Amino acid sequence: MTINRRDLALSTLALPALAVSALALTSPALAASADEEAVAKKVEAFRLAQIAADPKALGALCADEVSYSHSNGRVEDKATFVTNATDGKSKFLSIEYQDPTIKVVGPAAIVRFHWVAEQEMAADGKKVPTNLHILMNWQKQGDDWKLLSRAATKL
Repeated sequence: MTINRRDLALSTLALPALAVSALALTSPALAASADEEAVAKKVEAFRLAQIAADPKALGALCADEVSYSHSNGRVEDKATFVTNATDGKSKFLSIEYQDPTIKVVGPAAIVRFHWVAEQEMAADGKKVPTNLHILMNWQKQGDDWKLLSRAATKL
């Protein structure tokens, strides 16, 4: 078998790429970090607390300084958000957080997802679908992650 300089050069370039590929498949650094997993659990707990309209759970998941912004531009502090989310004027029939991404940056986590939900209004039984893009910012406070801000955009 004859090997020319071109074949040798190409194989030399391919070896580092193969090594990086093998490292990527076996490296735990590319797996979700412990903080990312902790934030993911908090995000899911938040979704479940919204469906259940559970004021205690929602309050526990939010930082005291939370800024909760709705897709209509209304901004609520913690007390107002928890009160309005649990007042019984509507109930969530379903909430899905689709295609979530979590990026931890120091003591902060940036969470984005597509929100697809359906609410039923208590006054008239009307069902209202919502289709939003959500941005949540979580902050590590001690060993716990708390929702610091949330913004919604209509799709």
